[in-house]
Amino acid sequence: MIASRVRVLIVDDSAFFRRRIASILGTDPAIEVVGFAGDGQSAIREARRLKPDVITMDVEMPVLDGISAVKRIVAENPTPILMFSSLTHEGAKATLDALEAGAVDFLPKQFDSSTGQEASKLLVRRVLAIGTRGVTRRLGTIIRPQPSVKPVEPRAVAPVHRGSYKLVAIGASTGGPVAIQTLLAALPSDFSLPIIIVVHMPASFTPAYAERLDTQCAVSVKEAVDGDLLRPGHAFLAPGGKQMILERRGEGAVIRIKESTSDQTYRPCVDVSFGSAARLMPREVLAIILTGMGADGKQAARALKEGGSTIWSQSEESCVVYGMPQAVEKAGLSDRVLALADIGPNLIKAV
Repeated sequence: MIASRVRVLIVDDSAFFRRRIASILGTDPAIEVVGFAGDGQSAIREARRLKPDVITMDVEMPVLDGISAVKRIVAENPTPILMFSSLTHEGAKATLDALEAGAVDFLPKQFDSSTGQEASKLLVRRVLAIGTRGVTRRLGTIIRPQPSVKPVEPRAVAPVHRGSYKLVAIGASTGGPVAIQTLLAALPSDFSLPIIIVVHMPASFTPAYAERLDTQCAVSVKEAVDGDLLRPGHAFLAPGGKQMILERRGEGAVIRIKESTSDQTYRPCVDVSFGSAARLMPREVLAIILTGMGADGKQAARALKEGGSTIWSQSEESCVVYGMPQAVEKAGLSDRVLALADIGPNLIKAV
C-alpha cells in the first residue's frame, strides 16, 4: 500500500471554479492540492515546478489555451491531465482535441445542485484512479502486474480460425477514447466483421467522437441509431446516455437503442451491450476490454466465455486505468492480454 497522497495541480481561469475543485478534492485524505494556475502558460510553469501526479485543466483559458498547454506539459513533464469540458458539441470537439494532444481523460464541467454530489464523487474517484501511477513513480516504485497476470504475451489458446467470428465488441471507459482510436486506426477499410463500441461518454460527446473516428479510421464509424443493421467494415458507437443492444433480424442482427433505467450505473453499459451479443451470437463474438475504471464488462465477459466466445483484454502497462481489463483477467476470463499497440494487428490476423 502506498503511504502517500495524490498531488494535484488545478488549472482554470475561474477563481471560483478553482476553489470549488479544491474543496471537492479536499474531502478525500488521499488527495493533496499542491497548486493552482489561471492560464495555460502558468500551468506549464507550475507543472515544471511542482511535478504533480495529476493536473485538472479547463479547455478555454487566457494567455495560452488548455490544448496548447497539454501539448507542452506532455512533452516537457509527462503528467496525467484530466480535462474539464462544457456539455456542448463544440466543447466535445475541443476536449477530443485535448485527448489527442495527450490528456488522459475528461469530465463534464457540471457541478450544479442536481448532479453536484455524484459529479463530485466521480471527480475524486477519477483523480485517484489516474494519479496512482504518478504516486508510485514519485516514490520510486516500479509498477508490476499481479503474479497471475501476463501483461503482454498472449496466452496459449487454441488457434483462431478465419471466419469463426461474426462480431467484434469493444468496451472501454477511462482512457478509452484514445485507445479505441488507436485500435480502429490499425484496421483496413475491408475489415470483414461489424464492430460495436461501448465507451462511457455523455450524450453530447458521442456524436462528435463518432465523427472524429470516422474521419481518422479506414473503417466506417457512426453513432448507432435504432434500427441500424450490422455490416462488415462498419463500427457502431453506442450513444451516450442510452443503452445499445443487439436483436436478431432474419439472418442478420439489428441494433436497438433503449433508454437507460435508474438502476443502470453506466450509460451506455458494456455489460448490457455485450450481454445481448452473448445471447444472440454464442461462440461467435470476439470481445475486447480496454482501459477503464471499475468492472463494467466482467459480467458479460463471463456469459460470452460460457457461450464459447473469445475475450481479449488490454495489458496493465498500456492502460490509463487498469480496472476493467484487470477485473476480466483476474476472473480468469481473458484468453489474451495484449498491449494496446498489438491489439489491432492481432485482430486483423484473428478475423
